[in-house]
Amino acid sequence: MRAPLCSLVSFVVSCSPKDFPARLAHQINYFAMKKFLAALLLLSPAFAQAPNLPQDETAQKGRALINQAIAALGGPAYLNVKDMSQQGRSYSFYHGEARGVGILFWLFWKAPQMERVELTKQRDVIYIYNAGQGYETTFRGTRPIEQKDLDDYLRQRDYSLANVLRNWVNQPGAAVFYEGPAFAGNVATDQVSVVNAKNQSVTLFLDANTHLPVKKSFTVRDPESRERDLEEELYGNYHLVQGVQTPFDSSRLHNGEVTRQRYVNQVRYNTGLADSLFTATVTYDPNAKKK
Repeated sequence: MRAPLCSLVSFVVSCSPKDFPARLAHQINYFAMKKFLAALLLLSPAFAQAPNLPQDETAQKGRALINQAIAALGGPAYLNVKDMSQQGRSYSFYHGEARGVGILFWLFWKAPQMERVELTKQRDVIYIYNAGQGYETTFRGTRPIEQKDLDDYLRQRDYSLANVLRNWVNQPGAAVFYEGPAFAGNVATDQVSVVNAKNQSVTLFLDANTHLPVKKSFTVRDPESRERDLEEELYGNYHLVQGVQTPFDSSRLHNGEVTRQRYVNQVRYNTGLADSLFTATVTYDPNAKKK
């Protein structure tokens, strides 16, 4: 049975759906507590600065921590996942406020770049992503996903934890650096930065005891405002499923504000999902003029 851990700092990943109202009640205090922890870090010699290590040692320690994280996630079992099926409930937020009481979701993923998401109890709202294409199916029919939404999905996919650990770290020219100890929520972590061959960068926060990922963060430039946006994802409530340590709770933040929370009830790996599950045929154009 899942034990609620509604710490003011870690509520975004630790609380179960039944604790949802209480979690919202603490939301204002969450950001105040973040400031408190930041001040606390400055007073702590262990966290006051990054380790003064030679660059080679920093890279070696960073690489060792990444290898420990992959091993903690399941090692070969994690790296050899070919497809995944999930079922759970998702909550969306706007300016820190929850939109509704959550929605049921079914998620299907197949390597290398296929994903299908079904929403509502009737599973009648469907999103399909295949390589660089995306489609939305509703009662109106199937249409291409709007370019702005597709670009956001493709960016999140490129910077996803699975892609970083399974692909980025193995690219020629990729670099890994140990950035020192840090807190993620109320968890003591080791901070590691990964830079891929395209000079894209992600920072991972790995539990100092279990080595499991606690948080992932990266910054991107908004295509319209040209300002830099901070994207974060937090992971918690890990369960061992078919040899793979799987986070059943996750939260996504944009510039410090929660935008989505997902709570998984069931996960299965390597069931042999058919490619046909990830195909779609456009049946209408929402921009077409009505006759």
